[in-house]
This record gives sequence, C-alpha cells and structure tokens, in this order.
Amino acid sequence: MTTDIVAGGDTDFMTVRRITASGSQREIGRELADAARATYGWAPQPAERRKARARRLWFERNWPQHHARMQGTADALGVDLEADELYLDGLAGVPEGSACSVTFYPPAFTKEGSGLLGRNYDFFTVSQAGMVALMSGEPMPTDQPAWASRPHVLHSRPDDGPATIVLTMDQLDGAMEGINEHGLAVALLMADAQNTSMPEDGSPQVGLSGLQLPRFLLDTCATAEEARAALYDTKQHDHGVQLHYLVADASGDAFVWERASGGQEYVTSSDRGALCVTNHPLFRHGTSDLPQDDAESMLTYGRYRALAAQAEETVSGESLRAVLDGVRFDAATAEGYPVRTLWRSVFDVGARSMSTEFYLADGIYSPELTFEP
Repeated sequence: MTTDIVAGGDTDFMTVRRITASGSQREIGRELADAARATYGWAPQPAERRKARARRLWFERNWPQHHARMQGTADALGVDLEADELYLDGLAGVPEGSACSVTFYPPAFTKEGSGLLGRNYDFFTVSQAGMVALMSGEPMPTDQPAWASRPHVLHSRPDDGPATIVLTMDQLDGAMEGINEHGLAVALLMADAQNTSMPEDGSPQVGLSGLQLPRFLLDTCATAEEARAALYDTKQHDHGVQLHYLVADASGDAFVWERASGGQEYVTSSDRGALCVTNHPLFRHGTSDLPQDDAESMLTYGRYRALAAQAEETVSGESLRAVLDGVRFDAATAEGYPVRTLWRSVFDVGARSMSTEFYLADGIYSPELTFEP
C-alpha cells in the first residue's frame, strides 16, 4: 500500500490523501483498517453477536469482496472475525445534511462522444459534533477538525475483481462516488433535504448501508443493467437519512435509484438527454412543476431546474464543469450556512477516469486531478 497527499495541507480546509492498494481483498482490508486507525483513530464498535453474525454471513453470501476485507480488518486488529464480538466495518457515519448535484450526459449528448457524469459534493464545513450542535441549536464547538477535512481517494487493484477508484469523505470501506475499470460510475446524494434528521439508531444493520452501496456496485457490476438487478436483489438500510444514487455506464445507460421510507424502490431513467438529480425524491416530485425552495430545502429545486434547463444540450467536459460551477455552494449562495461545495468531479465513463478539484478555502480550489482505475 502507498499513501500520499494529493491536495491541500495543514493550512488548508482539507488534506486529501490517496491510498493505492493491491493484492487480495483480505490484504486490502487490512491496509485500509490500518489507515483508518492512523487517520481517524477508528476503533470497532462492540457488537450484538446475533446481529454481527447475520451481517457477516450476509456479506459472505452477497458481497464476498467486503467479507474478505472485513477479515483483513480482523487481521489488523488481531481478533477473530467469526467470534462476532465486534462490528469490523463501517469506519464512520452517514453524512447527514449533505446537499449535492449530479448530472449525466450520455455519449450522444457530449462533444467527446463519451458519457460524462458531473457532480458537486456539498457538505458542512463544521465538525461531527458541530453538526449535532447545528441541528440542536447548541453552541458550536471549535476544538475539533471539520468532519469533511480528511477525505481519501482510494485506488484498489484487487487480484479477484475490477480495479476501482472511489472518493470518500471519511469512511474507508464506503464511498461517496467512484468508477471501476468497466466504466461503471456511481454517486450518492441526500434524497430528502427537507425531512432529514439525526438517526435514532446508528448501529450497523444487516445488508448494505448507504455509504457501502456505491462500493458494492463497483465491486460486483460492470453495467447499469447489472446494477439495477443487483439493487433489486439486495437488502439495504439508511439509518434514517435517505440517500439516492445516480448510476451510469460506458454505453450511456443510466438511472437514479431511490427508496421510499416504506421500503418501496424506484428507478428513474431519461430518454431525453441528461439525467439530473439533486436533493429531493424524483419519484415523489417528478421532473417538472417543482415546489419553490424554502429555508430547509438546501436550494434543491432551484439547482435541479438549472441542471434540467440544459439537459438536452450537447456539452463538452469544459461546459459541463461550467454547468456544475453554476450550482456550486459558496459563501454567497450558502446564505450564511456553513456549507460549501467541497469537491467537483467529472467522470468520463468511456475513458474510465475521474477528475476532481477540492475546496481549500473560500474562492480557492486545488488544481483538478485526474485518477484512473
């Protein structure tokens, strides 16, 4: 495993590290556990043994790559995975309150002739404790690092699966977005900005968590159609913070995956140019006649309208970046909230690449960096 700093540093808002790991999934899991302990001080949670066993067996049957990485985590800690005494995955929590924008243009609508997926990752610039204080109206703590200040680019080249590039805010066995060597790309967003709350029970559940789902698809699928089938066949949970996902492949096939609070599952596709998504459920609101934004909506409807207005145009990589910049959160558009666009990524699914610039301070972003599986 190699680790290097690719953007930012001690005097900037964030320090972005890249981890490159190869070998067996078990070896990769051991290396990621060591990195999580070194960077975040991560330690496993004590487990309810019946649930831990059910989770372990579910992963073994349905996501063997993750199961093997959990075994690597057990190796790093010197414990027995099958004792089921600890939760040996989930290195951080689900990001409550993020407000992101994603749009995918299939090859027929790009000047490059290659599908382009663009995303702004918008999140709060306070600590994890600061998020709790912000939502409860308590005084803001100032002695902790910002929750999103230590993201990682994870480059995995396993012996028994596709190479992947993922970008994660703080969970080294999950992902906010990524692409694999087949050209499948996935990005997550908060699904209901107006109705989010802190989860009542943050303990791991059986199945895929919200942050594990992108990594699961990149490990196990090569196409959007394979991803649809996998999602319909997979147990999922969200800890009370609903997320939705845009999935796209190199052929131009793309969809948004959503789940309602009652468990109903929805797939939204587009046959008219770009497929757009921000922070409201598409299955509930559709794509037209949207409500007006209010103080709780994080500008989701306005950002969606701005993306959708250009959905049938032909874009280049350069003009797509301009589209994303037009819905960016900065000091002016955040309207006093401690929210910024922490990174902007453009995926060229034909070229199997992810190009990202990172927020360092107001008005200052890193040079754009390109990563390939």
